[in-house]
Amino acid sequence: MTAELVRGQNHPLPESRLEIRVSAGHPLLACVTCSDDQGCVRGEELAHPGAPAVPGVEVSRATTDAPRFSVDLDAVPAAVHQVHLLLALPDGTAGPAHFGATAAPFLAVIGQDGDELVSFTITGLEAETALVAVELYRRQGAWKVRAVGQGYAGGLAQLLGDQGLPQARERAAEIQAAAVAPAPRTEPAELRTSGAHDGGYTLQPPAPPAPQPPNGGEPTIPQGLSGASASSGAGVSDTQHPSAGAGGPIDYAHPRRRSAPPPPPPTAPTGEPGQPAHPVAGDATGWSMEERLYNQIWGMFEDFARSVAAYRSAVEFAESRLDQELDQALSDPRSRIGGAGDAARAAARAKCEGLTAQARQALDRDLAQLTAESDVVEPALPPAYARWDNPVWHAYRVPMETPMALRLGDLQLPESPEMRIPFLVRLPLERGLWIDSGRGGAEAALMLDEAQLKRLAMDCAVAHAARLLAVYPPGEFTVHAIDPAGTAAASLAPLVESGVLANPPAAGAQGVSETLAKLTQRVDLVTMAVRGGAPDALPPDLDTAEQLLIVHDFPHGFDDRAVTQLRYLADEGPAVGVHLMMVADREDASAYGPVLDPLWRALLRITPVPDDHLADPWVRHAWTYQPPTIPPGSAVLRQVLDQVTAARRTWGR
Repeated sequence: MTAELVRGQNHPLPESRLEIRVSAGHPLLACVTCSDDQGCVRGEELAHPGAPAVPGVEVSRATTDAPRFSVDLDAVPAAVHQVHLLLALPDGTAGPAHFGATAAPFLAVIGQDGDELVSFTITGLEAETALVAVELYRRQGAWKVRAVGQGYAGGLAQLLGDQGLPQARERAAEIQAAAVAPAPRTEPAELRTSGAHDGGYTLQPPAPPAPQPPNGGEPTIPQGLSGASASSGAGVSDTQHPSAGAGGPIDYAHPRRRSAPPPPPPTAPTGEPGQPAHPVAGDATGWSMEERLYNQIWGMFEDFARSVAAYRSAVEFAESRLDQELDQALSDPRSRIGGAGDAARAAARAKCEGLTAQARQALDRDLAQLTAESDVVEPALPPAYARWDNPVWHAYRVPMETPMALRLGDLQLPESPEMRIPFLVRLPLERGLWIDSGRGGAEAALMLDEAQLKRLAMDCAVAHAARLLAVYPPGEFTVHAIDPAGTAAASLAPLVESGVLANPPAAGAQGVSETLAKLTQRVDLVTMAVRGGAPDALPPDLDTAEQLLIVHDFPHGFDDRAVTQLRYLADEGPAVGVHLMMVADREDASAYGPVLDPLWRALLRITPVPDDHLADPWVRHAWTYQPPTIPPGSAVLRQVLDQVTAARRTWGR
């Protein structure tokens, strides 16, 4: 049975030797690029009519209205993790000027026995003259195909540039020139088959924006939160504040840790023939198990986003088709006589239900695979990535190295509320946190009174601060707190009683002023030392640990000078290890007007109750953020903080 994909959907490939046929009704130019696990493409990993083969893949040697890709996945080098199949309109021909002026290209993946395994019709194209048709990629030790259909109005040059190839314009011109001279097509004998596609309904979701690959050759991993100040959650940005995500593309750079290449991922055990491989925790590539788990979570996040996008688009298409067919039935006078109209409407509804059921079946298949993967990944997570109810916390010991990321909660979509993706941000923090104590339109927040919500927000801040203290080595993370009116004493009790705070919570206008002045001075000193290249000139008593300032009840107790200092800390502090965690309601601070807006935009907003204000970088879903919760009656927080305090005493000797 053929799997008919929509844009963004994926499907396992049960065979390694395949042929991918394209039918367009006009000449097309076929190319292939191969990239590693970090998305890097090098010039020699490009197949086109002038150089029609790379290891494992061969393309048509000339422009044709039925180009073919011959694929042997077993022959693809182990370093290649993604194979992109590209199509472009040839220059200087009498064909269409752009894809929108002709029939939609159709692709079919053919197995060795001639059966059609997967099909994809690329609809919705307009001014594009080149496109990424499909992607073959490794996942859990097996190969899958993803329907991409991402077009480029700038042609092949823009596409190759987006793939990260150097001198993309020159390479595109060479490829177009090589495609002008006709050449006989060599068809592999073992894949010589015939047949035609008889068509069907094609479902068109919005084209997902693909994250940009890194341009360098250094080992990289996906890095997340796009915003005016780039942070690094698992690719999420704040949907309620577009300006926070308008500062540029997501930064995928990963700091160099070693000079040697990363070890290969562990081999995933194979499942039944034709079935996806059994999931294994840490099967992604990385320098360490921690990094492999991070990359695996990123892959789960992307798969979940694209699978739901495909489902939603399929449902939208089915409903749109139903509306059209119902309108057509009502506009036909013949359908108003007898039962013809009722029969036409019943048939239209049945067709809509069938398409919707087919889409849900595909989504359920993807969700079952993701759930199985989550079931093996979640128990294997280290403390920095684990939920508070994970047994790993009962074996917690203060680490000697800082982890690469920290879990701030979970992300979920309404199509599968039980499926939760860990929300990870990279360390050290590159963006402060705004824990919203206001209602902000969230349904869960509207069910609570003001006092309850503020208490939950402060409890959430303390839990985040405790987790940060727990994942840093002894003495390398310091927490300060500002509580002008002393109203957060109950929430701050775990930090105060364990002795992990640098000083008692600052109270009153004087306490606020002294704390902000001390941290501002630290930022000034470290910034001048770094820019001057004289780190040895810092005062010997300066605390060089990462600093976190928890600010409660803002803006009460803050004058204009204090607000300016907060803005300075938010903008300049992260670069020198000073971070803000604001616990506030933006409406309470609205008196500051535009003075507050830069501070609000510079911080990552999270909530003490579920709220759908975060978006992924692929299809821009509104993800529901689930804050981390400590199990009722659990003493895990106190136990962790006590161990942090004991380790500090030992370390300070």
